[in-house]
Amino acid sequence: MKLLVAALATELSAFPAEIPGFDRLVTGPGKLQATYALTRALDAARYDEIVVVGTAGAIDHDLEATAHEVGSALQHDVTDFDGVLGQHISLPARVHTGRDGLLIATGDHFVSDAEVTAVIRPTGAALVDMETYAYIWVAEKFGLPIRVFRAVSDRAEDGALNDFTAALARCSAQLWARVQDEYGV
Repeated sequence: MKLLVAALATELSAFPAEIPGFDRLVTGPGKLQATYALTRALDAARYDEIVVVGTAGAIDHDLEATAHEVGSALQHDVTDFDGVLGQHISLPARVHTGRDGLLIATGDHFVSDAEVTAVIRPTGAALVDMETYAYIWVAEKFGLPIRVFRAVSDRAEDGALNDFTAALARCSAQLWARVQDEYGV
């Protein structure tokens, strides 16, 4: 059995209510809610794999507005004692899915400011979101394989929240198509 995970129910709007071989979990937005909900779900049942779907802002100007696989994540809203962006004082700088894919920068606020994306862009991240680092970190702690698919909802700059809201249905449809292609459901 696989666990299909999303932060928001609206990110699953194009998905059928029941998918053979998958349980479903909606965690709520942000790193803390993602960590708490996924940990509880993994404590309660056994899964072969975690499959995360959701939206992300693109900070790579050349990235297409489609569904992409994520290979690794960093936290863009933490620094270590030396002020190094993305380096937590006790957590790994990056977490990895073990698969090829884009680098995503995770933080607890919705990025919608060109000045913020300009600070994040030098990390090499192509996308920004609010949960992926936490999902991968928890999967590593449980020793479970994880795949993360993120559909580009906005450009993470001025007006991003309006773009995000308008793009939810398109993103969900793109993610459902990707899950169908990858898993044959």
